[in-house]
Amino acid sequence: MKNYTITVNGNVYDVVVEEGASTGAPAAAPAPRAAAAPAAPKAAAPKASGGAGSIKVEAGAAGKVFKIEAKVGQAVKAGDAVVIIEAMKMEIPVVAPQDGTVASIDVAVGDSIEAGAVLATMN
Repeated sequence: MKNYTITVNGNVYDVVVEEGASTGAPAAAPAPRAAAAPAAPKAAAPKASGGAGSIKVEAGAAGKVFKIEAKVGQAVKAGDAVVIIEAMKMEIPVVAPQDGTVASIDVAVGDSIEAGAVLATMN
């Protein structure tokens, strides 16, 4: 058996491949079987931000940044959309957890993100 780590569409998997006994003829050899199990997510490198706030706005699901709704310095209320992510063809708003002012936007449109990634900060 051989262990591999592969990445598919931004998802990391640890794969174990079991090799079958070869009979010498390529057409008669059994195909390798692979069992894929999700690996622990690898953190993306943090992006530079102007001034990070103390309140984190985190992604609830993995996906891609579809749209940025708020700007740095903008006042937002709890529940206002700050960033829209796209996951499985759905647009998912990531909202402000409480009233405040956007201190930084730490992602750009098109970025792949993991669940729990900090997308923005607020004060």
